[in-house]
Amino acid sequence: MAKEIHETVEIEEKVILVAVEPDERNSKSSMDTEACLDELEELVCTAGAVAVARCVQKRERVHPGHYFGKGKLEELKMMVEAYGASGVVCDDELSPAQLKNMERILETKVMDRTIVILDIFAGRALSGEGKIQVELAQLKYSLSRLTGMGASMSRLGGGIGTRGPGEKKLETDRRYIKSRIAELNSAAKEIQTHRELLRNQRGKKGTPVVSLVGYTNAGKSTLINKLTDAGVLAEDKLFATLDTTTRKVTLLNGSEILLTDTVGFIQKLPHHLVQAFRATLEELKYADILLHMVDASNPNRQEQMQVVYKTLKDLGCEDTPVITVFNKMDREVEFPLPLDGQAREIARISAVTGSGMEEMLQAIETVLKTFRTSLIALVPYTEGGLIGWVHGRCEMIKEEHTPEGVLMEVYVDGESANRLEKYRQ
Repeated sequence: MAKEIHETVEIEEKVILVAVEPDERNSKSSMDTEACLDELEELVCTAGAVAVARCVQKRERVHPGHYFGKGKLEELKMMVEAYGASGVVCDDELSPAQLKNMERILETKVMDRTIVILDIFAGRALSGEGKIQVELAQLKYSLSRLTGMGASMSRLGGGIGTRGPGEKKLETDRRYIKSRIAELNSAAKEIQTHRELLRNQRGKKGTPVVSLVGYTNAGKSTLINKLTDAGVLAEDKLFATLDTTTRKVTLLNGSEILLTDTVGFIQKLPHHLVQAFRATLEELKYADILLHMVDASNPNRQEQMQVVYKTLKDLGCEDTPVITVFNKMDREVEFPLPLDGQAREIARISAVTGSGMEEMLQAIETVLKTFRTSLIALVPYTEGGLIGWVHGRCEMIKEEHTPEGVLMEVYVDGESANRLEKYRQ
C-alpha cells in the first residue's frame, strides 16, 4: 500500500499597517505618512508577511495610552476581522502601555516598526558578531516591555517577532534577561577591542579607508561585489546584508584603498539597534572618506539622503569627507538629481552594469589628494628600503634615475613626508 505524501504549506501572515498622521508635518520625520507606510510594507514583506490593508488616523499627536483614538481602534478591530488579519503593525515604536492596551482592545497581535526591523535582523545576521549585536538589541527592547507585553508574551507560533531570542522570552524573566545582556555587553566590548586592533594595523600600513554608507537597498553590496568579487549577498530587499565586509580596491592611479561595507540606514532606525551596532558603525568614524550611495531611481531619494546625514551626525561622522554616488542610473531616473551641498564630489553610476565606475574611482582619487602634499626628493640608491616604502605607500607623480639617486616627485602623507625630509629638494 503506497504511503500518502502530505505537503506542509506555510501560511503567510496577514497584517494591517497602521499610522498616525499629524495635522502638522512632524519635524522628526523627513518622509510623509504614505511614504513611511510604503517602506513599512517593504519591511513587513522582507520579514515574510503580507500587508492586506492600511489604517491611518489624522490627529494632533499619537495617543499616549493606545496610539489611536478609541473610536478608530474599534474601526481597526472590524478591519482585522474583515481581512482575516493575524496582527497589526504600527509605523512608530510603541510604549509598553500602548502595546498592552491595543492588544486588549483589538484582541490580536500588535507589533511596531522596531519589532519588524529586529525580526529581519535576527534572520539576516550570519556572523557571530552580527548575532551578538542583534540579540543584544532584542533583549534590551524586550526588557523595557516585560510588564506591558500582555498577550504578546504568550506567543509560541510563527510570524514576525518570534525569531532569535524572541522565542526564549516565554521562559525568561527580568533577571535572566539582565544577566544575558551583561554577557552580550562583555562580548560586544571584545568586538570593539578587536576592531580597534584591526584599525591600528591598517593605520600602520597607511592604506586609506573608504566606507560605504547609505539608505538600505541603495546598492552598496552590489557595488562592493562589482569592484572586488567579494561575493556579498545582494538582493533587492531591505537589509539584505548586515555583516561588515572589507576588501582592497585598486584605484586608476595604481594606489590601493580599503573599501568597507556597513549596515544600511533607514527611517526611524530603532535606538536599541544603533546602540547594539555601535561597534560596527563606529568604523565610519575612522574612515578617511564616506562613499554615500543613493538610489537615484527612488522617488524619496532626497528624504533618504537626509536620513543618512542625520544618522551620520548622530554617530559623530559629520566632518568626514563625503562623496555622493547616485546609483541605479540604468533605471528610470527623474532629473535633475538632488543637490548635495555636503558632498566633496559627485558620481553617477550603475553598480549592476558597471557604468560610471571610472568617474567614481577618479572622485575618490581627487579627494584623497587633498589629504596629501606633493614634494620632490632625491633619495640615494643606498636607501633601497626608503625607495620601496615610497613606491608602496605614496602616489608617484614623476620619477627619474640620476647618478646621485632616484629623483622623485610624489604625493605624501605626514609619515612619508617625515621620512623624506632629509632628502627633500
